Amino acid sequence: MTRRPAALVLSTLTALVLIAGCGGAGSNTDCGLDGCTITFPRDGAAAVSVLGIEAKLVGVNAGTAELEVAGQRITAPVGGETQAEGFTVGVERVTDTEVVVRVRP
Repeated sequence: MTRRPAALVLSTLTALVLIAGCGGAGSNTDCGLDGCTITFPRDGAAAVSVLGIEAKLVGVNAGTAELEVAGQRITAPVGGETQAEGFTVGVERVTDTEVVVRVRP
């Protein structure tokens, strides 16, 4: 009987940490239980702190985004995913004005 309340408390605390762990200037973030979606402006330097790490857009070239996640430079094509410091990073879309990235633990 004590396992259920403990599991409920643990999952609630985890959810609060994930939701509270998003933010940054120059970009929009939307965090939930399964990670954070970050919308970077394509024409400026923007960095965000998500899930305890810093993520920033370095550039875009021919449908591939170059990002720096937790100090590691990675590239990912639109619709593709890659790993960085224990996180899954995917590029959802690239437009003339923005780059939308998904970061999951």
